[in-house]
Formats: sequence, C-alpha cells, structure tokens
Amino acid sequence: MSGTNLFEQQRINRRRSVILVAMFLLFFAWVGFGGDLAAYFYSTDLPPAAYHHRFPWFGIVATLLGIGVTWYGWRNGPKQVLWATGAWELIDPAKPQEKVLVNVIEEMAIASGLPRPTIWIVPDKDPNAFATGTDEHHAHVAVTEGLLGALDRDELQAVVAHEMAHIKNYDMKLMTLLAALVGVIAILSDGSGRMIGRGAGRAVGGGRSRGKGNQLGAIILVLWLITLVLAPIISRMLALAVSRKREFLADASAAQFTRNPAALASALRKIEDAGAPTSAIKHGSAHLCIADPLGRKASVKEGFMADILGTHPPMAVRIARLKQMAYQFEKTGTMPETA
Repeated sequence: MSGTNLFEQQRINRRRSVILVAMFLLFFAWVGFGGDLAAYFYSTDLPPAAYHHRFPWFGIVATLLGIGVTWYGWRNGPKQVLWATGAWELIDPAKPQEKVLVNVIEEMAIASGLPRPTIWIVPDKDPNAFATGTDEHHAHVAVTEGLLGALDRDELQAVVAHEMAHIKNYDMKLMTLLAALVGVIAILSDGSGRMIGRGAGRAVGGGRSRGKGNQLGAIILVLWLITLVLAPIISRMLALAVSRKREFLADASAAQFTRNPAALASALRKIEDAGAPTSAIKHGSAHLCIADPLGRKASVKEGFMADILGTHPPMAVRIARLKQMAYQFEKTGTMPETA
C-alpha cells in the first residue's frame, strides 16, 4: 500500500463526509418543503373558509431540525455509539488481558503516528472491535471481552492496528457520522409515515374536492411517502457500501503498522469461526466493526447483491489477501505496495 493510496483515501473520506451531510440536509428539506407543496396543492380546491396552506413552515422547521441533528450527531455520535453497546472505559487496567490491551494500543499509536485513543471494553462474549470518534485527537477504540479472551498478543495487536488504520484514514469519522444520520433518518421516516397515514385516512373519509390542485397534491404526497419509505433503506445501503470498501485498506494499513499480516489473518479467522453474533452491537453501528457483528450471510459472499447488502467484504477474501501479503513479506522482506 503506497502513501499515495492512503492520502487519496483520506481525501475521499473527507469528500464523502461533506456529500453525506449535504444529502442528509437535502432529505430533511424535501421532507419539509415536499410536505408544504403537497399541502399547498391539496388545499387549493378547498372552500374559502377552510385552511389554505401558504407559508412553508414545514420546510423551514424540517431544515432547521436537519441542521441541528447533523450538528448533534457530529458532536455526540461517538458517545451514542459507545453508550448503545454498553461499553465501559478502561482507565486503570487490573487484569492481565487489560494490561496487554493498553500496551498494544500504545504501541500501535506510536506505529501509526497517532495520539493514543481512549480504550473501551464491550461486555460481549463474541470477539469484535471497532473505532469511533470525531478526529484523531478524540478517538476511541473498543474491543469486546470475547476478543481479549480469543486472541493472543500478536493477533490482538493486529486487530488494534486495523482500528488505528480506520482512525488514520478518517474512516471512523465518516462511519460514525453515517451511523448517527442513518438512525435519525429511520426514526424520522417511521414517525412521519405514521403521522401521514393517519392524516390520509381522515382526508379520504372527508370526501374532499378532486380538482387539479388536489390531484397535484396527491401526486406529490405519493412521491413524498415513497421517499420516506425508501430513505432508511437507501441510507443503510450507503453505509454498507462505504463500509465494505474501507476494510481492505484498513487491513493493508494494519499489516504495514505491525509488519505481520499473518497475525491479522489468524485473528480474522478466529473472529469468523466464533460464529455467534455480537449482541451488544446493533444494526446502526454494525458497519463500524472489524467483522459483521450480526452474522449476516451477505457478508460472506461476493457479487453485486453482497456489495449492496453486506457490511463487510467476505472474510475469506480478506484472509487470502493477508496471507498473500505475508508470503511476499516472508519471501522478499518487503511489504507489497497495494492490498
């Protein structure tokens, strides 16, 4: 993996963060102003004494809400992710495994040229790990209790290096923001759909006028409802697609930090063989983890549908790439330029 690839990935992730926020704000604006437009056309043919929607207060409120939610997600997304997993911060390591973890994280912080992140333990027996945070100075690495028990020191070091690579590549900032926004879109879609469903039922029962304005309002309302239904699906698919592409680079970066790609290959094999889903980590944060915590079949396959539905590349492919890197390193004494 060349430095050019690393810097290019960082640039891409910065651009994706900006695009993601812009798309999120546009979605909120459409939810608001689209509702205003539907209400305007729908009320055009109503009697003069009835309410006629003229001022776009739905759009203004929704846009302001989107700005507020984006800011809150950016500032508090990492805390929400850690809170949702039930993680606790490791400050004074007492057990031998905890001391090894602190030592390994300090080593990988030096190897990656990053400040030491705060360390968190997730109370779950399934081996897994993830990184979250807003920048390299406010980063967090979390590992499950199962990971500490399943891996030897070299394997644990490789997994930590993988998470440090996500921090260095600006992956964790993008993915944490994405996790927060995907969750908000799902909640907004569900709540708005229920509210509109009740309103539509009353409108049908009221036998309103069916003039041209009313018909346009109905068309816009249908498009609006379709948006609300598809938005959480599309946003989650976006999270999955972005997640898959970043894992290969993080694996290669971890091999560079440790000079031991075979250790990461061995760690990934143990994580994959554990089998049980990581119950402490839910759908909204699944794409942050080193392995799919939900145990979905799409994450073990290749192809178009797997790229759409899976959070991670197939583990077998990742392990094969790492073994190839290990073979080349053993044979030539140099790490390959690409993953």
